[in-house]
Formats: sequence, structure tokens, C-alpha cells
Amino acid sequence: MRTNCWLDVKNTNAYKQNYKVIKNLSIKLFYNERTIILGPNGSGKSSIVDLINRNIYPLVEKESYFKIFNEELIDIWKVRKYISTVNNEIKLRINKDLKVKDVLLSGLYGRFCKINNPKIEELNKVKELIDKMFLNDIADKEFGYLSDGERQISIIARAIINNPKVLILDEPSVNLDLKSRIFLIEKIKNLSQLGICILCITHDISIITKDYSRIIFLKDREIIRDGKPSELMNSKNINKLFDIDIKLIENSNSWDVYRE
Repeated sequence: MRTNCWLDVKNTNAYKQNYKVIKNLSIKLFYNERTIILGPNGSGKSSIVDLINRNIYPLVEKESYFKIFNEELIDIWKVRKYISTVNNEIKLRINKDLKVKDVLLSGLYGRFCKINNPKIEELNKVKELIDKMFLNDIADKEFGYLSDGERQISIIARAIINNPKVLILDEPSVNLDLKSRIFLIEKIKNLSQLGICILCITHDISIITKDYSRIIFLKDREIIRDGKPSELMNSKNINKLFDIDIKLIENSNSWDVYRE
């Protein structure tokens, strides 16, 4: 039995403004996994992220618990230190005149502005990350001149510069065109090769690749399937999840959707 889980949840319910956004959630997420939570809009995906980041709180009920890093009394500062969450709101907070290398550097300080007089070791850390993520082509570009895909991978790289234990990607492909989506998929693959623990929240089947070790289907605020992508990614399961009628075609590293 695996014990290296960073998130351990049993029979948890949660509300936002008197509406139950999570129903009887039971889940264990492990450090050595790269996990997708897939579901339609309104299925409760972002509410799970809100629970993790303590934006909402689980109900305290008998025979239920919500543990992060094996603790029920959760230290919010520990969560912020060891879990980095990337959402689309972050892009709006970054100065468009900042170069990508300065965006990454700002992550070391938890700010969204230019850092003056950085230390040599900090600059070296930025350079090392740029090399690992193959961002040399955009490192000296200003954030405002990047494509949407380049902006997205820049804030993802910023999120991992402090070596978090877990990286959460909350709907990373929203508003991306085809070229930007392909660029993002390739860069997330680089993250997988670096051994980073990833939790990706999405409704977008096109960004799911076989680099992920686990996929969880969420519908109507409940988990309906949980397993390996190779086992669960098929037409029958996707049609049930999204209430649609499509054909899912498997290719070398991902899946394509076709209308019947």
C-alpha cells in the first residue's frame, strides 16, 4: 500500500454560498504521479483546487477528513510554499514590459514586478530553469509580446522556480489557439520528464497525453472513474462523462475527438 500521498481525502463535502460544490469526495494523490482531473464545466474541478488552497473549507463531519501533507490542521503558509497553482488570473497580474527571465526571477520573491539587484545565485537559478524548460528562444522577450501559449508556459516555469512539491495547473489551455495549445503540451511534457508532481485540472481532452500516469473523471461534483489514461480514455467513457456522442481515436501519445 502506498503511503507517499500529499493529498488524502475521505467523504468530504464542501459548500460555496449554500451550494454544495463537492459531494462525498474521497481521493488520494501521490507524489510520484502526474494526474489529470477531467470533467465538464460545473463538475467541481476548480472547487477541488479551492479546497487545496484553502479558499473554501470542507465540512467537519463524522468519518470524514481532508489532509494535505498528512495533516488535517493545515498550515496555509506550508501549502503556499510547497504547492504552486497556475491559473489564468496570474497572467493579468504580470507587468507586460517584463522579460520572461524577469518573470521567472520574480517568482523567487513571490512578486509580479521587476527585481532590482538580484543575487548571482538567483540569476543562475533562472538560467538553469530556462535551459531545462527550453525557453531560451523567449527568455529575452517582453511578456506583452508573447503568444498565449508562451505566456502560459512562462507563468508555469515561474511557478516551479522555488521547487514546489506539487504543481497544480488549473485549466491551462483556456483561450489558447491550436498553435499555442501544441506549444503548451510539449512544454508540459518537459515538466513530466523533470519528475515534477503535476495535478492538471481541465475539460480539454486535446491536452491529455500518455505522459500522465492517472486520470480522474469528475461529473456533477463526484468522481465517477479513476485509473490509467490508457484504460479509461475511450469513446464510451468520454460520452458518458460529457453527455455527448463522439468517437475518441487513440494516436501515438494522445487522443483525438471525432463526431460520429
